[in-house]
Amino acid sequence: MWQESERYPDPRVISLDPSFDQYRLALASVERLSTGHRWCEGPVWFGDGRYLLWSDIPNNQILKWEEETGAVSVFRKPSNFANGNTRDRQGRLVTCEHGRRVTRTEYDGSITVLMDAFEGKKLNAPNDLVVKSDGSVWFSDPPFGILGNYEGVKAPPELPHSFYRIDGQTGETTRITDQLKGPNGLCFSPDEKLLYLIESRGVPNRLIHVYDVVDNGRKIADGRVFLDAGAGTIDGMRTDIDGNLWCGWGMGSEELDGVMVVSPTGKLIGRIVLPERCANLCFGGRARSRLFMASSHSIYSLYVNTQGAPGG
Repeated sequence: MWQESERYPDPRVISLDPSFDQYRLALASVERLSTGHRWCEGPVWFGDGRYLLWSDIPNNQILKWEEETGAVSVFRKPSNFANGNTRDRQGRLVTCEHGRRVTRTEYDGSITVLMDAFEGKKLNAPNDLVVKSDGSVWFSDPPFGILGNYEGVKAPPELPHSFYRIDGQTGETTRITDQLKGPNGLCFSPDEKLLYLIESRGVPNRLIHVYDVVDNGRKIADGRVFLDAGAGTIDGMRTDIDGNLWCGWGMGSEELDGVMVVSPTGKLIGRIVLPERCANLCFGGRARSRLFMASSHSIYSLYVNTQGAPGG
């Protein structure tokens, strides 16, 4: 049974390297905000409303947690099996849906489909996404998800495993790469000069790849392996303002469940131990210094001594 730590500092926040000590807060501990869900993904913070949204994919809904009251409610149901969520630079919700499309929720609540096909073929199951400062939407489209996992819906994939870019001005869609197996989480470095991509079906281990962002921020080049996750099942990630990667981790074994923090040089420097695998995470709170972690059945949070980079 989950219990919050009675001790400060929380022993579940672990420094693997002295460089992580600066990001730990002595008077902060891991908190469980909500539980009882089927599979939590895609947390996104709305500071203007002081609430968190996240997807409960098998239940086909997006849920809402209010910071002021702690109340949890249904934000959208059905959600077309929403997975990853983020906000664009105008504050609108942008969502990857396993129902084979990427959408934007407008200020009036209406939904705009940004992309549901490429070169005349349906998307597979859009998974995770991030919005760059130029307004472009970058997302992953692996062949798992709605193509067989939920409510008996099955359909053959029509496109290869890919990452895509939707231009923020013209809406033009381009394939960034189709060279990774099981494309999953992604994020930019704080200066947007680097793009990190997770290959969740890498062999023999899951990998984080890093690319230079070129052609005026429209393409990627010079891909290389940034991190071999070993036994870890890495899923989603976000960067802080110092360029560290905070990565959802686990599933391989209980002792790996939680979050791993990776330095810009690819070194594991910190760990947050959770009782469940963490799929994805985001920064939020008043100063973007509260880490929200979507972890299987539950949502957890932890205040940290850094801030999330904009755009995550």
